[in-house]
Amino acid sequence: MNLIDRLRIEKAATDCGFEMTPVEREGGLELRSARFPETVLVRPGGATTFTVAASAPFLANSVDAGGLVTVEGFAALYDVLRTAASHARTMPNRVADAFRRETDGMPRSTEAERVVVQRVGQNLFRAALLDYWQGRCCVTGLDIPELLRASHIKPWAACDSDNERLDVFNGLLLAPHIDALFDGGWISFSDDGLVLTSEFLPPDAAARLGVRTDWTVGCLQPGHMQYLAFHRQHELRRSP
Repeated sequence: MNLIDRLRIEKAATDCGFEMTPVEREGGLELRSARFPETVLVRPGGATTFTVAASAPFLANSVDAGGLVTVEGFAALYDVLRTAASHARTMPNRVADAFRRETDGMPRSTEAERVVVQRVGQNLFRAALLDYWQGRCCVTGLDIPELLRASHIKPWAACDSDNERLDVFNGLLLAPHIDALFDGGWISFSDDGLVLTSEFLPPDAAARLGVRTDWTVGCLQPGHMQYLAFHRQHELRRSP
């Protein structure tokens, strides 16, 4: 690895959330952060080609068992590194752990006090989904944060624990109209991310609402599957 490649990778690492000094390993640079234990190994493979090996496959939206992806160009490298860092910051239980730290000692004896505690969790959950989905609706790509909704797949009230309620895989970041349809059980999504429409949503109403058959959630991970299965079984409106 030449000096120019090293400097460029180091800058990309710092810009994307890997603020610790990279370590040379296996012909590349291992990128690290003090905010999470996961690492990413970047190896130059040509003039503008890089292989990226994440310590956990889903960090880089990789389907490869070793978490390996190949990218062309620095713009693509930045995209992969930003995704890896945001996914690492929001791994399962990390949001729940932050919630427990922030609410430890907060009173919960009255309904008003419990609402305050719940609001802390909901704010953390929304921030985690904005981070995980890079501030974009995971269906439409809408990137105006003020308009986006942090939608639970398995509803808050149906969850068995804070780990479930605040699991980033139990959420989709959605544009308002899609959130309303999803939350109301008028639509759901398959494990492949394809939209499923309730039999109780008439085609003409679906057309007026702008429901499209090509709506897809990209980059779903295994962690999403149990929650999507719950939504299809218990939340999607269908005949008994």
